[in-house]
Amino acid sequence: MTDSLKVVPTEDSVSTGVRNTETLASGLSDVLADTYRLLFKTHAIHWNVEGPLFFSVHNLTEEQYQDLFAAADDLAERIRALGHLAPARMDDITKRSRVDDLSAKATTADMIEDLAHDHEKLAHRLHALIALAGTHRDPVTEDLATARSAFHEKAAWMLRALAKS
Repeated sequence: MTDSLKVVPTEDSVSTGVRNTETLASGLSDVLADTYRLLFKTHAIHWNVEGPLFFSVHNLTEEQYQDLFAAADDLAERIRALGHLAPARMDDITKRSRVDDLSAKATTADMIEDLAHDHEKLAHRLHALIALAGTHRDPVTEDLATARSAFHEKAAWMLRALAKS
C-alpha cells in the first residue's frame, strides 16, 4: 500500500475570524444528520406513494430529495471548511437527527403531513444555527443556513398545499 493511501483525515485549525468552530461544526452536523434522514425518508415516500395523488407526490418528492442530496454535500463541506470532520457513521447520523422513521403502513396523507412536519423541524433547527453563526462571526454558515431554511419552509408549505386537494 502506498503512503498516499495511509492518510487519516484530521481536524485542522482555521483562522478566518470565525469563533468557536467546534460549536458551529456540531450545529452543522445536527442539520446534516436531519438532512440525511429526511433525504432517505423523502426518497422512500417517492418510491412507495400510491393513490390519486401519486404523480404529484412522486414528482414533488423527487425534486425535494435531489435538493436534500446536494444540501448534504454542502453542509458536510462547510464542516470541513471550518476545520472539523463531518459525521462519517450512520449511527452518528441517527443519534443526532430529530427526524423519525415513518410507519410502514402510512397513508399518503400521513406521508405528506409527516414530511411537512420534518421540514418544519429542520427549519427551526436552522433558525437556531443562523443565530449561533451570527454570534460566532460566521456569515458563510449563516448564509448557508438561511438558504436551507428557506428551502424547508417552502417544502413544508408545498406539501401542505398539495394535501388540501
